[in-house]
Amino acid sequence: MSRPRRLQFPSGRPLPMGRPLVVGHRGARAFAPENTLAAFDKAATLGCDMVELDVHLSRDGIAVVHHDDRLARCTDVATEFPLFAGGFVSDFSAEELRELDAGSWYVRELDLPAARRQPFLRGLTDTELAGQVPLAERARFASGAIRIPTLQEVLLFAADRDLLLNIEIKSIPRLYEGIAARVVGDVRAAGLARSVLVSSFDHAQLVQLRRLDADIATGVLSSGRLARVADYLALLDADAYHPGCHGEVDSLGFGSVDGTLDPTSRATLAELAAADHMVFAWTCNDAHRMAALAAAGVTGIITDYPNRAVAALHVQHAPTPIRWN
Repeated sequence: MSRPRRLQFPSGRPLPMGRPLVVGHRGARAFAPENTLAAFDKAATLGCDMVELDVHLSRDGIAVVHHDDRLARCTDVATEFPLFAGGFVSDFSAEELRELDAGSWYVRELDLPAARRQPFLRGLTDTELAGQVPLAERARFASGAIRIPTLQEVLLFAADRDLLLNIEIKSIPRLYEGIAARVVGDVRAAGLARSVLVSSFDHAQLVQLRRLDADIATGVLSSGRLARVADYLALLDADAYHPGCHGEVDSLGFGSVDGTLDPTSRATLAELAAADHMVFAWTCNDAHRMAALAAAGVTGIITDYPNRAVAALHVQHAPTPIRWN
């Protein structure tokens, strides 16, 4: 494996010491429509150091920021393109994707009883809702103005707000030809090679990215337990391990009888730290688990609720919020 790669903020300031990075999952998706500039702005306002996002390729080869393979859950594609409502992101050009409303669905979720919302919103408390999603913001989200951003747009936003980025390459089942090269090109053009970590469940994409670029950090995403993780990262010349830590993807053992971090997992995390590897645990919305992960020495905690992480980790200085016109 080559030299350890170090992340730094776009401004060049050092990483915080003594605590994990707070990483907004798809932005701060509990409080704004996921994977949009509004969600990334909310994450920065709440004190995130980094935001996690997902990229696909449009039909014309543009890296666009969206989680699902298809568009129905988080856009109005059924209204705008009714004949193609079941299509994949890659069936649409970047310009066509730009026509979609990517915000109103979130407001409709908030109007539902908690038990009927999407799972990540069922734990949203009334206090959090009132404090973090005021009526003016809900109106903006519902206005039709929230769009699917391109990766280039998010990179510019990150540079402006001094945020680190955790970019997940989406691949399976689409197997986008050239997506790693496109991501590398966009990151390089933005001058953010040292402020970006690229991750994927498709580890072949990480190998391809490393062939293209020696400096951008990469991370192995996994929803199951891996053996000899440090050896595997070395094999891929990767820098980080991204284990799941909730529900059916809890590979760290929180779901065991006593609800604490599994001893084998603690040993793995210690081994990775000793080998200078980063660890980003996903997706943690529970303050007690956040504290346990911090005690275990993880590099970052990926969460839908950055406000809870900021409180649990005693983050002192939140970034200044951007002013929207």
